[in-house]
Amino acid sequence: MARVICIANQKGGVGKTTTAVNLAASLALQQHPTLVVDLDPQANATSGLGARAQTGSRTVYDVIMGESTVEQAVRTVEPAGLHLLAADRDLVGAELELVSALAREFRLSEALKAVRERYEVILIDCPPSLGLLTVNGLTSADAVIVPLQCEYFALEGLSALMDTIGLIKQRLNPSLAVAGILLTMFDTRNSLSHQVVDEVRAHFPDQVFNTVIPRNVRLSESPSHGLPVSLYDPASRGAQAYSDLARELMGTGSADKERAVSAATETAEAKTDEEEEREHGSA
Repeated sequence: MARVICIANQKGGVGKTTTAVNLAASLALQQHPTLVVDLDPQANATSGLGARAQTGSRTVYDVIMGESTVEQAVRTVEPAGLHLLAADRDLVGAELELVSALAREFRLSEALKAVRERYEVILIDCPPSLGLLTVNGLTSADAVIVPLQCEYFALEGLSALMDTIGLIKQRLNPSLAVAGILLTMFDTRNSLSHQVVDEVRAHFPDQVFNTVIPRNVRLSESPSHGLPVSLYDPASRGAQAYSDLARELMGTGSADKERAVSAATETAEAKTDEEEEREHGSA
């Protein structure tokens, strides 16, 4: 039966969708059948996996509103072994329509029961809010991955999110656990990044992934090509980091904390000239 993992943080721009797309692709490449559920009305995970809204196609909105089953709405995407429950703009209205719905917090959870035997992992990409869509994601999940950007302001909302996860666990989903806090956008040239890593690990010593996701041009470029970074540039440090994360998540390999940060530092310093030029050009 699939392990359902929700990727959530009410703060935007911390790497939720990047993590959903690239972790899912890495899992599939490592022979773990995976489903991505795009629960964000922006539908960035959908476009990042090369899917587009199609007239008459079923989406996660139809599933939540009871107008389609998951099996009818799932699409096959690359790489092999990866499937997508896509989102589109209709999802914007779902929270309003769910306000008066019966068992509104459990709509996604009930729908996913029919396909949990088909996958090893189901990843849910949540919107940057703590509304009904995110509550549906958290209620459906066995565990939560919390992406956290290595910058000061990203720390401010972390306690509130952890409190929300605690409330969901207490009232709606007793089995919900924190799979881990994922440190993202690590920049070795920025001393603040190192300070954030140290502070988060000091406050949450047993809840932080050893794998650290570095800043990487290829991670930024790959969505515009509709590809996860593991297909766009498998040799990039972004692809390598998400491959490491997939192995750590599945218990097939992990680095200790010091080596993980050291590896992120070394790969950041070993960037190609082309990557350096593009980073400075986009700054």
